[in-house]
Amino acid sequence: MGVSKSEKFTAEQNKLAAFSKAFGHPARIAIIQYLLEVNACVCGDLVDVLPLSQATVSQHLKELKKAGIIDGEVEGRNVCYCINKDVWNERLTLLDKFFKKIKNCC
Repeated sequence: MGVSKSEKFTAEQNKLAAFSKAFGHPARIAIIQYLLEVNACVCGDLVDVLPLSQATVSQHLKELKKAGIIDGEVEGRNVCYCINKDVWNERLTLLDKFFKKIKNCC
């Protein structure tokens, strides 16, 4: 497998790539939609609302955490997840700036 050479790209490009990659699976989209809907931290509910096993949900949560989109806090024996609003808003601003650069070329 080749090296990504991500260090050769700007911090903004790397942030946008990580944010975009996090949206690369419908399960992660469903998790994000659910967290945005409930607008609160969720502890075990995700497995109840998704057609996936606990292990699979955990893997998707790990990817979303890696991208910084969600935070996870330990509460007793559970980990509660919610949208990281600061990262979410920053990435939306970057995406907005990115898409506004589109010009009619043809």
